[in-house]
Amino acid sequence: MFPEGLKYTKNHSWVKVEGNKGKVGLTNFAQEQLSDIVTVELPAVGKAVTSMNPFGTIESVKATMDLITPVSGEVTEVNQDLNAAPEKVNQDPYGEGWMIVVTMNNPAELNSLLSAADYKTFTETEAAG
Repeated sequence: MFPEGLKYTKNHSWVKVEGNKGKVGLTNFAQEQLSDIVTVELPAVGKAVTSMNPFGTIESVKATMDLITPVSGEVTEVNQDLNAAPEKVNQDPYGEGWMIVVTMNNPAELNSLLSAADYKTFTETEAAG
C-alpha cells in the first residue's frame, strides 16, 4: 500500500532519496481523501523550500490543501505535466504524479521522517479517529 524505500510525513508527503536529491509527492492516502484533483500549484525551479513547510497547494473537488515538503533545499525540478493533467496525482501518486525534486541541504532531516510501516500505522490511526 505504501512503497518501501520512501520516507513519509504526517502531512502526507513522501520523498524518494536519490543521492543528494529528494523527489517529493503526495501519498496515496492523501489523494484518496481529497478525491478528484483539479489543480496543483507548484513552486518555480530555484525556489528554496524548508522542511515541514508548504511548497505549494493542491485543490480537489472536496478541498484545498497545502503541500508540505519533507526536506529543505532548492527546487531543481518541477513536474510540469501536472499543470495539464493534475489527475496524475490520483492515478499514480508515487510515479507520474510526483511533484518536485529538491536538492537537499540537510539530509539529516530524513531521520525524523516516517518509514512505510510507521506511516501505515499513522494513517490507520488517523482514519479510525
